[in-house]
Amino acid sequence: MHTRSGLRYPTPERPLPDKTAPEKTTHKRVSGEVPLEPRKRARVMKQSFDFFEGLPDDLILVILSKLSTSANAPSDLISIHLSCRRLNRLGMNPLVLSRLSARGTGVRAKNWTESAHRFLKRCADAGSLESCYTLGMIQFYCLENRVSGVSLMAKAAMGLHGAALYSLAVIQFNGSGGSKNDKDLRAGVALCARAAHHGHIDALRELGHCLQDGYGVRQNVAEGRRFLVQANAFELAVILTNSGGTMNFKMAAALVASMMKLPLRNGKNGFSACSLLSDYGCNVPLPEVHPANQFLVEWFAERGILSGGTVSRGEGGDGLRMCSHGGCGRPESRRHEFRRCSVCGAVNYCSRACQALHWKIAHKGECAPMDRWLDGGAAAAAGDAQAPMENRIGFAV
Repeated sequence: MHTRSGLRYPTPERPLPDKTAPEKTTHKRVSGEVPLEPRKRARVMKQSFDFFEGLPDDLILVILSKLSTSANAPSDLISIHLSCRRLNRLGMNPLVLSRLSARGTGVRAKNWTESAHRFLKRCADAGSLESCYTLGMIQFYCLENRVSGVSLMAKAAMGLHGAALYSLAVIQFNGSGGSKNDKDLRAGVALCARAAHHGHIDALRELGHCLQDGYGVRQNVAEGRRFLVQANAFELAVILTNSGGTMNFKMAAALVASMMKLPLRNGKNGFSACSLLSDYGCNVPLPEVHPANQFLVEWFAERGILSGGTVSRGEGGDGLRMCSHGGCGRPESRRHEFRRCSVCGAVNYCSRACQALHWKIAHKGECAPMDRWLDGGAAAAAGDAQAPMENRIGFAV
């Protein structure tokens, strides 16, 4: 330090603080108080509550049933099964599987495996009519298990499934899975009438053609014409319903019927033929293909067989044909089972409904008399000479 005289005294050196030594607390002790040692802060345990586990099973089953009804693909329901054990257990409940929608059964042909088969079989056993119909079509036409396929479609038909009733009618008309003598036209007409009563448009159109031609039923041209016009009216009503508006099917059907002057349930007014519908030249959107028919189309397309092509089975190749309508996918179960167009003979159909749909889509601009039909070429007509006459002339438009 400095002084007045300028002398300096050495300053004492202060010891450096020891960092390893514990710090002294400045806690003031009260007399008689026992010194406390520093303690660690106690951990606070947060209690977590799982709200999902608190939901009752009945509520979850109702939610899963709604999801199954509105499923757009099988993955919508299968992804729920992979979420957790509880959803997997409740998702396999028969109440959920029995409500599976038509799109929920839409398994792709390229993804067909044994697990997909078990999934549809389990849904069918739970009572799903859509699963019974889809699996029945796959069994009958793709896997060629005729007995199992017919029994599954019959189970769906007993539940008043329109597509299953119509598919059984097509089998009765053609005698599919058997011989020509197994055809039962009256049973086919009865099944078509039952399916048409439940709103199946193709069955109603098929019934109208049967009445017009007297095929399996007494001929009644006026009644058949009325059914054809009603089929077109219902087709337009479905388009109006699915267009995104607030109109339901009954309102749309009543509107179309009033526009066409069609008689309703208790109406007595006549009708006039409308030239604005699909069978009369109207370019309405194509109907949505059922997942079962889409599976048939994809199944045979993967094997190199397109609509209207020839299915070769076995070493000799039976030369079985497929329905020329691209949204059908049904193949023949024996030779000359399907009927041909009476004009060109180049296309063949499993039913009049498929013929009517394919006519307005594509065949109307392609149909023309073939040279071998006009010239009567012996070599080309030799194979067709074995076919019954009804198989070649029943589809004139």
